[in-house]
Amino acid sequence: MIRKLRAASAQWTLVVPVAAFVVLVLTWHEDLPGWVVGVVALFLIGAVLAAVHHAEVIAHWTGEPFGSLVLAVAVTVIEVALIVTLMADGGDKSATLARDTVFAAVMITCNGIMGLSIIVAALRYRTAVFNAEGTGTALACIATLATLSMVLPTFTTSTPGPQFSTTQLGYAATASLVVYGLFVTTQTLRHRDYFLPVTPEGRIRRDEDDDHVGPPTLRAAGVSLLLLAVALVSVVGLAKGVSPTIESAVDDAGLPHAVVGVVIAMLVLLPETIAALRSAVRNRVQTSLNLALGSALASIGLTIPAVAIASTWLSGPLVLGLAPSHMVLLTLTVVLGTLTVIPRRATLLQGALHLGVLAEFVVLAVNP
Repeated sequence: MIRKLRAASAQWTLVVPVAAFVVLVLTWHEDLPGWVVGVVALFLIGAVLAAVHHAEVIAHWTGEPFGSLVLAVAVTVIEVALIVTLMADGGDKSATLARDTVFAAVMITCNGIMGLSIIVAALRYRTAVFNAEGTGTALACIATLATLSMVLPTFTTSTPGPQFSTTQLGYAATASLVVYGLFVTTQTLRHRDYFLPVTPEGRIRRDEDDDHVGPPTLRAAGVSLLLLAVALVSVVGLAKGVSPTIESAVDDAGLPHAVVGVVIAMLVLLPETIAALRSAVRNRVQTSLNLALGSALASIGLTIPAVAIASTWLSGPLVLGLAPSHMVLLTLTVVLGTLTVIPRRATLLQGALHLGVLAEFVVLAVNP
């Protein structure tokens, strides 16, 4: 019976990404009736679950922190491609798209995914234990890049409005790439142990400590890598496909257009959210935080250079500066994250505080 269940699980994770991609091809740039949107949403959810499965297979083969890095970078690369495509089609209306998407990703990952992971681990194991060196390094990089890329444009004077001049944008893009490259080098090579899960006693938790089955074969990992890419392309593409329905619902409700960006960001980040929570259930909170903070850092480090290059041929303006209320939320997120990381362990209270900040971000998106 167990073998049959495993075989059925393996089959659906192979079929669903391909089926979701086929649905994406059939519905791309089409006006979808309500019932078709419902079908697309089902395939979107299936693609998310399949992506999480294949990401875990790759993580089991490569080991941490490479596994969480693969998922974070894969989602972000596809997300960046979507942002650039929408900016090319949107004209002046898409001037704030990159800023809104990146900031929403930072809020969702640093407060939503991080807070939920801490709460899940704290409820199950009383406290959530992680490595302060690795988590603090990621948080410092996020604070630096977010300030350089999204806070400074509000105060510069070379160009009117919260925009960078060409020279300033070039520096921000270069700094984003350099800092992200240094972080990845630190995470995977020079100080890899800083990003490995730890036991309550502070000992590095190895994969063999969890009594897992043996790692997948190279062939199985390669198939999962391919299907992960297909699933993530489907997730982002199908999310874009249902966005007109979301926009119509938002407009009908009289809500600000920024709510659409928040909803799309939540859909795109679903694979990381589910993977992070599953790691928290297994008391591997560091893996959860690697996914959360790594996704935020990749979102800034890859999006800003991409839109900087795209701005050379796009006709519309590129607005990166945050509004004052969002700068307050960013500051609170960095301070709260620092106070959460320093003790090397967190309780239900810290997780709830992070979710409270995310809730305020959503409230301000609905009612600025």
